[in-house]
Amino acid sequence: MPVDCFPSNMTIMPPPPEPLVFDASILQHRANLPSQFIWPDHEKPCLEPPELSIPPIDFGSFLAGDPLAVSKLAQQVNEACKKHGFFVIVNHGVDSKLIAKAHEGMNMFFGKQLSEKPAQRKIGEQYGYASSFTGRFSSKLPWKETLSFRYCADNQSSNIVQEYFLNVMGEEFKQFGKVYQEYCEAMNTLSLGIMELLGVSLGVGREYFRDFFEGNDSIMRLNYYPPCQKPELTLGTGPHCDPTSLTILHQDHVSGLQVFVDEKWHSVTPDPEAFVVNIGDTFMALSNGIFKSCLHRAVVNNVTVRKSLAFFLCPKMDKVVKPPNTLVDYKNPRVYPDFTWPALSEFTQKHYRADMKTLDVFTTWLQQKNNCGGTKNASSC
Repeated sequence: MPVDCFPSNMTIMPPPPEPLVFDASILQHRANLPSQFIWPDHEKPCLEPPELSIPPIDFGSFLAGDPLAVSKLAQQVNEACKKHGFFVIVNHGVDSKLIAKAHEGMNMFFGKQLSEKPAQRKIGEQYGYASSFTGRFSSKLPWKETLSFRYCADNQSSNIVQEYFLNVMGEEFKQFGKVYQEYCEAMNTLSLGIMELLGVSLGVGREYFRDFFEGNDSIMRLNYYPPCQKPELTLGTGPHCDPTSLTILHQDHVSGLQVFVDEKWHSVTPDPEAFVVNIGDTFMALSNGIFKSCLHRAVVNNVTVRKSLAFFLCPKMDKVVKPPNTLVDYKNPRVYPDFTWPALSEFTQKHYRADMKTLDVFTTWLQQKNNCGGTKNASSC
């Protein structure tokens, strides 16, 4: 039809804009950042934050079982988790060669061209490769790439990581599947030990939380933060508390992690011999709000790549998250309702972008949903 034959009241729509693609190999060489990556002024990174100085937890001493050492470490963890939900462990028993291999796998995967990276993550899903979540959010985008996959500690899923790398990622990644299977198994062992320490520190005994997380259904994530030409304008990961139970993080030698303590951001100096541990929202609910979910973020730089390995401990899908009775009384009533991890996970994937208020917003949403008789759209009842 000729142009002059269109009805006079018809609006000719311009073609839709091309979707934003986060390809750091291209974007980092442009003079300006796309606006979607520029964060509001009040959330932009600090230029020179103070360093967070906290004594590390000698985990080997706890495992050795010396009563005096156990008591001291439990008190140390108790104070840290009540204040900010963050601590560092050394002498953890994880093989340094295994950690090195896990970092090598990241170099291999993230070093590929964007088109060569398999397992593209779909909106609403937890697992797969994601380049800055461009398909899910349109503003305050993180300057990072991630690869996430599931780990199950039950006997029926004994090789789930290895099978994922082979069946979803491809034959090329078979060997790294074995590495990350072994790494996740090491993280499972370590996390259950940490749960014993948290149980002692809360006065419920070594076994309570360890038993709760036996057979856990957890998440492993590889984080890759490329150099950014304007690091003062963006964030690698925005301020948030992890919705999961416990995060065990290994950093490479590049700084970037920041924790919010005493009303200000503090940097956490990387230590290749240590693991960073932080409490997540699910464990905050398990502790009846006694232990705090750690508010943290990641910044980027304009010089070098930063990498980290994050293991997110989560309970089995059918476990009901509720605190032990000994942590609830008339002086300390229940803070959060019963829920399951899949319910909170779905909330953060489909309804709410995780931040520092996730658990409170989820609690309100869940109560409204229950009051509405279980309708999916609580806001419409």
